[in-house]
Amino acid sequence: MSMSFRILKNIIKQGFQGMWRNRGMGLASVGSITAVLVILGLVLIMILSINNVVIDTKNKFDEVQIFLEDEISNEQLNRVENEAKNTKGVLSVIFQSKEQALEIMKEEWEEDAYLLEGLESNPLPNTIIVQLEDIEYADSVVDKVKDLQGIEEIKYNKDIIEKLVLFANYVRGGGLVIVAILVFVSVFIISNTIKITVTARRREIDIMKYVGATNGYIRGPFIIEGLLFGLIGAIISILIVNYGYGYFFNRVSDKLYVLFTVYLVPPTALIKDVSIMFISIGAGIGALGSLVSLKRFLNA
Repeated sequence: MSMSFRILKNIIKQGFQGMWRNRGMGLASVGSITAVLVILGLVLIMILSINNVVIDTKNKFDEVQIFLEDEISNEQLNRVENEAKNTKGVLSVIFQSKEQALEIMKEEWEEDAYLLEGLESNPLPNTIIVQLEDIEYADSVVDKVKDLQGIEEIKYNKDIIEKLVLFANYVRGGGLVIVAILVFVSVFIISNTIKITVTARRREIDIMKYVGATNGYIRGPFIIEGLLFGLIGAIISILIVNYGYGYFFNRVSDKLYVLFTVYLVPPTALIKDVSIMFISIGAGIGALGSLVSLKRFLNA
């Protein structure tokens, strides 16, 4: 067995022993890391779900509806269509007659469609539907056709999309602030936990430094201890988020789709990325807390 391997084995062994000796304070460290990661998971799920809603809404409303006057001439109709087609970001331009619009409405109303049968005349307008690559191109289309003759009204849903995007940005920003605060608290708790161990072993550390032990050798067991706290917190938080969100998804997902036509992000699409993220952040917080607590002692 090589010397470097024996040293590494000894460092890891001391790290485990330190964790066991400080298991009381370690519970506070593990608890704080778990809380940080669970909240991070909730924020992440919320952000992804809102982004999903934004994307889904953009896909549904990435169009401009141009309602036409009944007396519009063929020449005026062709001009509106040509102007729309020659605008950047336009995928297609479709003419929808008032009769087609009424049939579509009947299909959407399903069992209540009989209410439309008693209409003496069709109140719906002829419409040109302009399909867009992205809702951001809507203003360009509107600017090109708004002053043309034969147009009664132009409707598009850019305001709705912009409000959803703004809301998503607020949620993302607020979530990051909360997580940053909790990460700071976790590092503080872990650094104090390790500091207690370091203080208790101050004489031992001074002897090790006197006989020539490097800072890396002295620092190693404490970093392992912090890493273990972080990994335990990460595993607990992964289980909480996975099973908690899975239960919520199974109970709520179908109801949300029926009420709002909104899909939640399924747990299977999250668990792998969440696990990698949580383990990385948990281990990072643990190691950072250890380094913070050791800096003063090793520089002394």
